Amino acid sequence: MALMSQLNDGKGNALNALTARFGESLSTATGMRHSHGHDESYHPAALPDAVLMAKRRDDVIDAVRLCHEHKLPIVAFGTGTGLEGSVNPVYGGLSIDLSGMNQILRISQEDQDCTVEAGVTRKQLNSYLRDTGLFFPIDPGVDASIGGMTATRASGTNAVRYGTMRDNVFALTAVLADGRVIKTANRARKSAAGYDLTRLFVGSEGTLGIITDITLRLHGVPEAISAAVCAFPSIAAAIETVVTTIQAGIPVARVEFLDEAQVAACNRFSGLSLKETPTLFFEFHGSKASAAEQAESVRMIALDAGGEDFDWAAEPDRRAALWRARHDALYASKAMRPGAVVWATDVCVPISHLAECLIKTKEDIVASGLAAPIVGHVGDGNFHVQFVLDPERPEELEIAKAVNSRMIERAIAFEGTSTGEHGVGIGKIGYMEAEHGAAVDVMWQLKNALDPRNILNPGKMLPAHAGFAAAAIFGGQLSRQR
Repeated sequence: MALMSQLNDGKGNALNALTARFGESLSTATGMRHSHGHDESYHPAALPDAVLMAKRRDDVIDAVRLCHEHKLPIVAFGTGTGLEGSVNPVYGGLSIDLSGMNQILRISQEDQDCTVEAGVTRKQLNSYLRDTGLFFPIDPGVDASIGGMTATRASGTNAVRYGTMRDNVFALTAVLADGRVIKTANRARKSAAGYDLTRLFVGSEGTLGIITDITLRLHGVPEAISAAVCAFPSIAAAIETVVTTIQAGIPVARVEFLDEAQVAACNRFSGLSLKETPTLFFEFHGSKASAAEQAESVRMIALDAGGEDFDWAAEPDRRAALWRARHDALYASKAMRPGAVVWATDVCVPISHLAECLIKTKEDIVASGLAAPIVGHVGDGNFHVQFVLDPERPEELEIAKAVNSRMIERAIAFEGTSTGEHGVGIGKIGYMEAEHGAAVDVMWQLKNALDPRNILNPGKMLPAHAGFAAAAIFGGQLSRQR
């Protein structure tokens, strides 16, 4: 009781100091706290003690310094569209909402790059770029913030050609746990000077610092864009087409896989009339001639693998309808069972193991009796399972957890990863040691060096570890166990 009283007094002092500094920009209203207590995942919500609507970098600096002084946990919040509980404040504390930091600071058409504040969303950025001949290609489907996409190392449908956030962030500015501000790099396209701090912070999920602005690589808008859809008799035939296409060096922009359950859900939800078998969506970028050549090359590969009805769509409206349906796949899955909740999870494997991993996962889903459509950015070996669960039947969640665990263990056995793009958060934290082994100890050393009081998004990313003990509740010092 004395310990809890001490903790509550410390938390009260911290909130008093934050209120004195920020006034009405700081909210302790229940509704505001609830809206910042969860992302779009099934993971349980947890309320922050207060929410700060940051408007500029100085707000973040001052808030972090006060939280560091009072040992108050901090969670950075963007749009709340994550899928692994990365923004759920499991130890309470302060949620810093960065959505108001939404200025596009600089565009360079000559250098094909830009610098934006963390709260800028990908759709906002591409709308701003519309008349420049440039675009930002990373497309996770939802209109996520650039800061959140950077923090979770997001990816999406265009990754097979344009890479992930890791490949498209040149530099960033971050506020460290004690309020210091660092810029990780300059704008040069390459550098051999010093440690690659940019890559360290991309994907760190707010555990090492709070990202306030990001310098991004931009790309030229292609002269022509066309799409195609093709049905296959089996998962193996579809993935054979993907592997052959990649090995042939055909520069496809997107290759998306939908199993028969997902196709059926999309047909009903989006008004499509696709054959309900394993299906691939393709997109081709380039000149009119090169896009047509790419489509024809893939058509021949698909037909050789047993593909049927290769349907090439160059018209913008028809192409947009296909990709809208793909982006709405999560909602289509949810509509399969009124009142259901969807747990979306993902893994990524070397493409040579993709067919085996997908087929075994599909067999496991069928044996489980669960409704769980599969979609995937299969051009880079990444696929997602969307468990459609009845919240009134907790046994379904337990079955789904078992299927998910086997899928992740299978992916790691294939030298893959427990998460291709969703991030670790709290959902994948239990698989970090299986995937990284002794490297987890190094990650804890980095965390301890940059955030010794463990105030930055505690309880995320890194599992409790034999070498280090994280504070179990508000405040505390990371200490080396003897």
